[in-house]
Amino acid sequence: MRRITHYVLPAIGLVLLGIVLGVQVNSFTSDESVYEQLQKLERSFVIITRQYVDPVESQDLAEEGIEGMLEALDPHSSYIPAEEVQGVQDTYRGSFGGIGVMFEMVEDTARVISPIADGPSERLGIMGGDRIVEIEDESAVGIGTNGIQDRLKGEVGTTVNITVYRPLADQRYEFAIERDEIPMRSINTSYMVNDRTGYVKIDRFAMTTHEEFMEEVGVLKDEGMERLILDLRGNPGGVMRSAVDIADEMLDEGLTIVETRGRERTMNSRFQSEGGGSLEDNPIIVLVNQGSASASEIVSGALQDHDRALVVGQRTFGKALIQKQFELDDGSLLQMTVGRYYTPAGRLIQTPYEQGDQEQYVERMMEDQQNATFHPEEYKESIPDSLMYNTTHGRTVFGGGGIMPDVVVQPDTTSLTNFVSAINMDFAFTRDWFMRNEQQMRSTWGDDSQAFLNEFATPDSLVTAFWDFTKEQGVSYTTNDEEVEPGEGVFSEAEKARSEDEIQLRLKAYLARQLYGLRAARPTLNETDPVYREALSLWGNAEELAAYHAAGRE
Repeated sequence: MRRITHYVLPAIGLVLLGIVLGVQVNSFTSDESVYEQLQKLERSFVIITRQYVDPVESQDLAEEGIEGMLEALDPHSSYIPAEEVQGVQDTYRGSFGGIGVMFEMVEDTARVISPIADGPSERLGIMGGDRIVEIEDESAVGIGTNGIQDRLKGEVGTTVNITVYRPLADQRYEFAIERDEIPMRSINTSYMVNDRTGYVKIDRFAMTTHEEFMEEVGVLKDEGMERLILDLRGNPGGVMRSAVDIADEMLDEGLTIVETRGRERTMNSRFQSEGGGSLEDNPIIVLVNQGSASASEIVSGALQDHDRALVVGQRTFGKALIQKQFELDDGSLLQMTVGRYYTPAGRLIQTPYEQGDQEQYVERMMEDQQNATFHPEEYKESIPDSLMYNTTHGRTVFGGGGIMPDVVVQPDTTSLTNFVSAINMDFAFTRDWFMRNEQQMRSTWGDDSQAFLNEFATPDSLVTAFWDFTKEQGVSYTTNDEEVEPGEGVFSEAEKARSEDEIQLRLKAYLARQLYGLRAARPTLNETDPVYREALSLWGNAEELAAYHAAGRE
């Protein structure tokens, strides 16, 4: 497949890779008025740094000034300080130099969830449950997630010495670990839902995402996959090339995937499918929500406009601005909007904004998302005709802000399960319980995640302990329906009884996460997810769209 080289900045400040331009100030100063304003800025800067009543740090002042100028433009232009550039590049390159462990902070100590397969830590015998207590003979307790990451990352080939405490053996172990290239996977979950249905969740779009996607799809096809659920919920976007390539896997040859338009001629491009993709004939359902942005909207918008996939969930974020990176002399980056992208039907799905008014932008976005989720028909009726577009086969789709799903699934904001999960009560309880019972759980289940998922049944005693925990956290239960106030944490005993099956599943899922990581937890968590469950009932719709697409080649 053709490799595309444009990028899209993800929503809320995540950064694209690949277009980095070194720029000298004098290349922009041919306009006399621009030069005059530049002199004004320079003069003001000198006066402030030399004569303000208190000493002023010149670097801080310069960075504040740059950020202020960018904030006056649009919600997504940004400044990246030099010290943050490497971390940003690691994220979107899809790898970094490190020791290869997934960990979480438990109280003040890093607990290894699991070593990355075939990484340097796994090869040396570091295990899930190990506590990282020292790094280079200095305590690693209390230094936080960033402190741990900063000390463990480094150049490939260098060595870092760590000490772990292993609760199962009640012993400390020292390791000299040679750092290696560690993949930062953008796809951490895929599995077969049933004999025919595969599921893949893409967490972000990095340089490696298309390659990862093909690996996961290949495994699922070997297991018999005939149709796919592609979960883009919570995916803030990233590398545009990966989004285009993934959409290409599902589209026939010669179809527009996305069009970019900008002030510079080089930004005016149309990207079309090459054909020959691995999923051209399979029914597809795409899951989206308000956290799906940028590159996620390129994929969902292209598949919706061509009637290729059924889009299910809630309205997406609405981010259709394209940024380029301009490298400054100290290595920092000016991240500036230089174009917009449009879906194949011609939709601009950028949430409207007033220049310089971030507060208005956020308020407008949240209001539109609420209306689109809880009053979808009224929301669609409020959209002017000028923002209505037709898909390949004549369905109506909407511009003006985000991708509106074909099927909207409203979250149940009044349920007890939703209440406790929204504030991570179930996760917190399970983590604390696991800490007290880790030795027994690991000795019973070992490394066999599939056996755990197939055989473990959440005991009633654990559910009872969870209800007691919720009461300690301020939730109350009543037999008087008039006293029920879900928003205040007051639920009926009947609602509590109705929630038990879902709570059992969620506790099991979070125990799987403690033992084996998120990949093992996702299948069970999905069983409690109303959007996922609704999607499983909509294959007739998705198969009809797949038939439309196939008929288009005849």
